[in-house]
Amino acid sequence: MTLQGDVQVKSLSPKVAQSDTWILIKLFLYSLIGIVFFFVSIDIGGKETILLDHIAGFVTQQLRPIAITSILLIMAFGAFYPYITGTFRNSLSAQIFSVFKVIGLILAILYLTEMAPAWAMKPDMLPFLFEKLALSVGLLIPVGAIALTFLIGFGLLEFISVFMEKLMRPLFRTPGSSAIDAVASFVGSYSIGLLITDRVFRQGQYSHREAVVIATGFSTVSATFMIIVAKTLGLMGSWNFFFWSTFIITFVVTTITVYLPPISLLDNTAKSPLPETPKNEKWRHATRLGVSQYRSSPNVFKMMWLNFRDGLRMSSIVAPSILAIGFTGLILSKYTPLFDWIGVVLKPFLWMTGFDEATTHSGAIASGLAEMFLPAILLTDAELPIRYIAAVTSISSILFFSGSIPCILATKIPLKIWQIVLIWFIRTVLTILLASIAFRLGIAMGWI
Repeated sequence: MTLQGDVQVKSLSPKVAQSDTWILIKLFLYSLIGIVFFFVSIDIGGKETILLDHIAGFVTQQLRPIAITSILLIMAFGAFYPYITGTFRNSLSAQIFSVFKVIGLILAILYLTEMAPAWAMKPDMLPFLFEKLALSVGLLIPVGAIALTFLIGFGLLEFISVFMEKLMRPLFRTPGSSAIDAVASFVGSYSIGLLITDRVFRQGQYSHREAVVIATGFSTVSATFMIIVAKTLGLMGSWNFFFWSTFIITFVVTTITVYLPPISLLDNTAKSPLPETPKNEKWRHATRLGVSQYRSSPNVFKMMWLNFRDGLRMSSIVAPSILAIGFTGLILSKYTPLFDWIGVVLKPFLWMTGFDEATTHSGAIASGLAEMFLPAILLTDAELPIRYIAAVTSISSILFFSGSIPCILATKIPLKIWQIVLIWFIRTVLTILLASIAFRLGIAMGWI
């Protein structure tokens, strides 16, 4: 009997192995589609960026009537849904952001009908906010959500996590799977990265602390937008140094902030964490996790629909919020001394850089809290060290009210406004100091 049982097991094992091998092949083929969408830069019409950005750009430029109609419907849904369902009563922040979403819809209509005041129709006001942020990000999120099905829906996240655990865990106190979030943000955009983070957090694979680390430490603007910042501030002549120094500084700052309050004080219990890897069994364990996730996944079309629906929900929150909050921030920056006041807390750290008159630009650098591109607009005529520090800081600080902050608040990750602002301050201070060191190193080595 025992012998017969053993024979049966042996005869079934090749079939099981063959089945798992075929699933693994399909896992990688599906994931390859996601990788092409999110991580492979393609030159089309002289513009080199990821395929998702090309698709969103094609819709916004070549199918503009459809794009405008779609974004207005998305914004209208986001503006009215809290009042229809009564969810605006949930908290004070829900009430505030519900109002902002209505304002965002009104601003979009005023811009498109050209009924806004002349001062609001200047290129760096409503046109910039609507065309470059609300429209492009608002459409990129649902398009990216569909492609997200292939990237994380069939087991790639679970497979990669096994091999990246030893790097991500000690550096950032996050699982190995968060490496995908980091790369997606830097190559794609913060909205794409946050879309991944939100989905994995809701699945229970990230703890509260891990999700906050990823959302506030990895989800910066894309490499393509870094080019815009570099062009505006005259740094393209040293592009390689600027890109890699910014990349390194951003993640060094993240490494430091994860060990500081408020992030270090957050709960670190995940509801459904991935199992630990047995010793000397990385490939087998990675394969087991990937195959298990593939088997438990619904069919591809159902997943695409569920992800698309989640993308529309996030977009309906983000698009009007970006427009309203960004517009408010631009007004406060241009017509009030608010950011000069906020900049006072940055003066001691700018003084520590040792660059002449650095402290006089504290308000311009602080304006990055409203819109990350504002320092680039305000400091085009500053000295080279200040332009470099401002460029790196605007990217490495990550958090700004016209974009990433509304995206974070649109997720299910619990994070209060005061915590976000405190994390922004810590990141900004650390970046200023590290960027000043990097600049001197770049000068000494002849890289800038």
